[in-house]
Amino acid sequence: MGRKTGMTQAAVSELDERVPGRRWTVRLDAAGRGSAAVRISCSRPACAEQRLPSAAAGRAAAVAHLKAHLRAAPAPRPGAYCACKLEGCHTHLPDTGRQTRVEPWRCGGPVVLAVITDREGRWWKALECCSRCAAASPGAKTAATSQPPSSQTTGRPAPTATGTSTGGPQFSDHQAAAGTAVPTPRSGPARRRPPQAKIAQRVIPHDLRPVSLRDELIELGNLFRAYQQRTEPNLELPADLQERKARAFTTWADVTCEGALRWEARRAEQAAAATRLQHQQRTGGITDDDGPVVTRLLTVAPQWDHARSVLAYVADHTPLPGPEARLLTLMLTLRTAHTGTGNLIGQDITALGLTDPEDLVEKLTGCGWLTLPGTVGDLLASRPENPTPITVPSLVPREDQAGPFTFGKKMRPKLSGWAQKVISDKKLRKAKATAVTRLLTLTLATQTNASGRLGPGGQGIDLQALAAWVPLDSGELQHLVDQLTHADWLTDAALTDTHLTGQLTERVLPLTCPLRREVQQPSG
Repeated sequence: MGRKTGMTQAAVSELDERVPGRRWTVRLDAAGRGSAAVRISCSRPACAEQRLPSAAAGRAAAVAHLKAHLRAAPAPRPGAYCACKLEGCHTHLPDTGRQTRVEPWRCGGPVVLAVITDREGRWWKALECCSRCAAASPGAKTAATSQPPSSQTTGRPAPTATGTSTGGPQFSDHQAAAGTAVPTPRSGPARRRPPQAKIAQRVIPHDLRPVSLRDELIELGNLFRAYQQRTEPNLELPADLQERKARAFTTWADVTCEGALRWEARRAEQAAAATRLQHQQRTGGITDDDGPVVTRLLTVAPQWDHARSVLAYVADHTPLPGPEARLLTLMLTLRTAHTGTGNLIGQDITALGLTDPEDLVEKLTGCGWLTLPGTVGDLLASRPENPTPITVPSLVPREDQAGPFTFGKKMRPKLSGWAQKVISDKKLRKAKATAVTRLLTLTLATQTNASGRLGPGGQGIDLQALAAWVPLDSGELQHLVDQLTHADWLTDAALTDTHLTGQLTERVLPLTCPLRREVQQPSG
């Protein structure tokens, strides 16, 4: 028992005689408030403080200063113990005072000179420590490795199992207790593993099957990294990549039954949709193969769909027959769509080109569709400084029922302003266009493709569907088409027995709401 205690105390005494590892730190700090200048300080006493005009220049100088220290520093000393132990390294156990065993060190491998860098680039630290502590430190890089002394170079015997040898220290306490020494590093170059394929910080298994899925994931990872190197962003490209990633990760989740992959696929789908919306908002519209980007009054596809939804609702819920009643109902619906109430002035009614606006408003109030606080004459005489409040009871939201429209209060004035812009077009006013002509322009503006061709895919508008949007006689349509052509709204118009084809002019393209897909036509 006494002999065992003596051996343990000798081992602890040897550890106490080890020299502490060297360490020094290079820091980058702000030189003062209100200035972009920075200062570089080094923990080594002989290094003077430096000042530089910018953070970028400071980082470059700090890295150069650290490299100069590393070049001038001697090789790591095999007899040094970890400098990180002095700083409470997480690989070491808490210091609880003098121990009778050497287990609290938990170190292993040769002594190395490691460099640890702050993620934000604010400090750089070099220190002597064992290779195990260097490997356990996030972001640590090894600059040099010590060579353990041998019996050939030192003339001393190799370490023995007693732990009391005068040779180089054994950094693994478990090996010392087991009577084994740290193996001598190989003289030849270390075999390097092939680089791992990654996507979204995930390692792609080399044995992932099917092979086509693995190839797709590798290609996507390379494409994402290549996009990050681009100098000019193109949001359409990452949107396509995110859609491909969503499909690939869904297949990956099906193969491996890993829920996190399916969650990542949903995130990719959301990212693709958000990126496409951001692209549309930046460009003010959508790109077309036949021309440049069109800056539209309503900028994104959801707004175009809302405009069509109001037209469809009015087509099914107009209380009076005829195109004039439908146009007036449409404009009043846009004014009151969110809460069922709104403000109106006389010019809003008289500018619609109605034959008898006073009689038509009285009919709407008489059937109960519209409610006014006064007479129709008061409404027509009201001016912007004293608008008339109006109410459409069928649009007032009820607690037990959802409203007919899904857009919010901020969207309503955008849609109303768009419709007012269309029917108040300068050339339509100059031509004294009738209400049915203005209603037709609103309908055509929502039934084009991206380049302004009429109908889904630019193939024309079915006449039966058009009659559901705009109530008119078939013989009257040709006259309206000629009127719109003369007003520089339509070009290349052609009317057949079944379809109306043509192209909206470049002048009015900003007022269009392109079809994303074939929309459902109104029923009546």
